[in-house]
This record gives sequence, structure tokens and C-alpha cells, in this order.
Amino acid sequence: MGKEIDLLALYPKAKRNVKERGATKTEEDRAIARQFGKEFFDGDRRHGYGGFSYHPRFWHPVIPTIKNHFGLNAKSSVLDVGCAKGFMLYDMKELIPGITVTGIDISAYAIQNAHEKVKHTLFVGNATNLPFPDDSFECVISINTLHNLEKNDLAIALKEVERVSQGKSFITVDAYRNEEEKQLMSDWNLTAKTIMHVDEWKAFFHDVGYTGDYYWFIP
Repeated sequence: MGKEIDLLALYPKAKRNVKERGATKTEEDRAIARQFGKEFFDGDRRHGYGGFSYHPRFWHPVIPTIKNHFGLNAKSSVLDVGCAKGFMLYDMKELIPGITVTGIDISAYAIQNAHEKVKHTLFVGNATNLPFPDDSFECVISINTLHNLEKNDLAIALKEVERVSQGKSFITVDAYRNEEEKQLMSDWNLTAKTIMHVDEWKAFFHDVGYTGDYYWFIP
């Protein structure tokens, strides 16, 4: 198994009113969010992002960390599973000229409204059936996406990440380390169907044969 490493340490931290969200969200809000359509990305805040637009301040600080960790260069190829509108991949192309980037996301809305300069490299699809041959990409990245699957499908998705990568990968998933963080996750979560203690995640990675790097999202 790979390393527990925070490659997103330099990603700007948002101020989150977790308790308010936990007190006001409903099952209807979750159902709308899990459609991953316009309401999730660009609708009301209670259904998701409340507006999902590009700004270089988000991924520009992070890309050099990812580049250095995986040794990415102009000859590298990267797949983003759960690419949304492709903002990370756009910044990756800007900061690593020549790199080949590909994205896949379950949201047709996100792909239709993706950054114009990478839109042609993005596809609608499911992480449980990546439409690429074995060993297609030097590196596969998936940020806060795979936990949106039920556990059985998540295991399949991790095996797909293994299959299409050439041995380098990094994922982040919703997790907790204690009861306080578990409550925070419960209050915050809109879309995740699989949330586990970090030790449970590590055991799960081992059991399904995921050998890449990983870290946690904890609000």
C-alpha cells in the first residue's frame, strides 16, 4: 500500500459552518446533491457548492506538490476521476506544459460546463467502469469522489484505479479519527455513501489491493 500523505496541504481552507449545515440539511437536500447536476454545482448552497467557478488560487498552490511527489513532466499522463469542471487539470496543463490530462466525471452538467481549454479531454462516466485500457496513465488522481459510492462499488472503483494506472495514484476520501470528527462528518456530508475511520479505510485499501497514496477529507 502507498503513503498516507497530504498532497493538498496548500489548498486554501474554506470557512465551514458545519453545525449549521448539520442542523438544516434534509434528506431532500442530499437527494438533490446526489444527482450531481446544476443544483449541486451552481445552485443553492444547501445542495452543494453554491457556485462552482474557476480561480487559480485553488489549484495553483497544489499542483507543484503533486508534480514533485510523482515526478510529473511534459511526457506524463494523468487521469482525474471525478474531475468536475476540469479546473485542476487546466491548472496542471498550465503549470506542467506538455502534460497529457484526461478527466472523467459522472456529471454530464459538469462536463458540459467545463473549462473550455480542457473540455475536449473530459468524459462522462463512472469510476466503477473506467473506459480506458490497462496501464493507460502514469498517474491517477481522485479527490473527494470515490466515497460517493456504496462500499461494494467503491472496491470496484479502486481496482479500476489500479488497473488503468502505471503504479502512481492518489485519492482523498471522507474519514474521521475520533468521535468528534465522526460527528463533524455526519453534519457536513451531503453526497458520501461510504465514510469510515481512517484505520478502517487503510484496512479496506489493503483488502481490495489498492496500492496508491491517500489522504482524508475532514471538515
